[in-house]
Amino acid sequence: RRKSKAVSKSRKRNPGDNFAFFQIKNGLRSGVLEPQLSKSGKISTNFLKAGMKIARTIYDGSGRLLLPAGITLTEDFIKRLSSMGIASLYVEEEIPVREVDLKFVVSQRTRTESAKLLKETYSLFEKEKYIDMFSVQKTVDELMDEMLGSYGTLMNFYEIRTYDACTFDHSVNVCILSLLTGITLGYGRQKLRELGISALLHDIGKIKISKELLNKPGALTPDELQQICRHPEEGFNILRRHYEIPLPSAHIALQHQERLDGSGYPHRLTGNEIHEYARVVMVVDVFEALTSDRPYRTAYTVAQAHDLIKSLAGKSFERDFVAALFSNIPPFPTGVMIILSSGEIGQVVKTNKSAPDRPVVKILFDRKKKPFRTPFEIDLSCEPSLSIAKTIPEEDISTLLSGTPREGRSARQDRQQPELRFPRDVRRKDRTPRPPPVKRL
Repeated sequence: RRKSKAVSKSRKRNPGDNFAFFQIKNGLRSGVLEPQLSKSGKISTNFLKAGMKIARTIYDGSGRLLLPAGITLTEDFIKRLSSMGIASLYVEEEIPVREVDLKFVVSQRTRTESAKLLKETYSLFEKEKYIDMFSVQKTVDELMDEMLGSYGTLMNFYEIRTYDACTFDHSVNVCILSLLTGITLGYGRQKLRELGISALLHDIGKIKISKELLNKPGALTPDELQQICRHPEEGFNILRRHYEIPLPSAHIALQHQERLDGSGYPHRLTGNEIHEYARVVMVVDVFEALTSDRPYRTAYTVAQAHDLIKSLAGKSFERDFVAALFSNIPPFPTGVMIILSSGEIGQVVKTNKSAPDRPVVKILFDRKKKPFRTPFEIDLSCEPSLSIAKTIPEEDISTLLSGTPREGRSARQDRQQPELRFPRDVRRKDRTPRPPPVKRL
């Protein structure tokens, strides 16, 4: 009995280990964010201004503190952030946003160590032409153990994000999402390990491509595009020479850019000619890439990536694998700012497992972008006449701060659609709220 108690105690997670990115991403090379919830919002580096305060501490890939939360940005800081490749970060805002309770799938410690070990693995191969398979398998096992222990809740996608779109962080993110998809598909531990190793090493062929080309901000020339398209074959050639690496991993490196309809590369394979693991990784790889900032474009929103990939399900991607991935990642994650079909503006504060596209939203602004003094919540799964029209670009969020709270009217009276202003049993002409019922003693 004492032994079982000790084991269960050791398995308890430290809340400080958890991290939540919301949302995402992608600024600092190999950086991660401190697990801190606050009244904050992600904003593009291009829209940073001197005087803004950083809301979440930034670390590099080795866990070294770079900028602490609460520090005030100066012009010099902003220039340095831009020069380091930061695309966006969290700053404190005065929007009356509720501090949301996020669920965590992978701890910050495990996520950071995974990216660090993968970087060391790549460096070791470049120097000695050797892949440390023990470290790779250890990384996958740690990720897998945490995910199996927390499986069953919808993932806040941005929690797995780092501040970079580089190969190391991208590969770790693809590994996490591939494992999540495999768990949903009912894979056993051995298949999950093989899938995880394959996903973690799927882009190893990019070692053979110059960083300048990978990070080129402009359009690629035909010759440059041809060089990029060689990375699957380069990865296959690297992995197949290492007998300790499972053979499927080499095939996933070769086939992850193929498509079911034969429109992929390098060999234009179709259907079942493509390995099952590669058919999983190709979906995850595209989703992760779309929602990452790139030198040549800003990131797609999760909802936009949902729509694009779903439109290709059954054509380029296997329908079952798309469904398995998105069954765990809601299109409107907790914390994102949205505009409703009524024109009102709010923040997603809770996701409905049964209806991921109809979350609980806290209404903060009316359709004229005037903030309510008393924000209120709406469960869209119970409001069929309302829907989310679109998410708000990060550069537009700061413009909402110029409004002043409305006075003299309740939040319900500010609703624009009459049928939604009061509960259905209250439709009197004077539209005054019904007093609360008297409790019987």
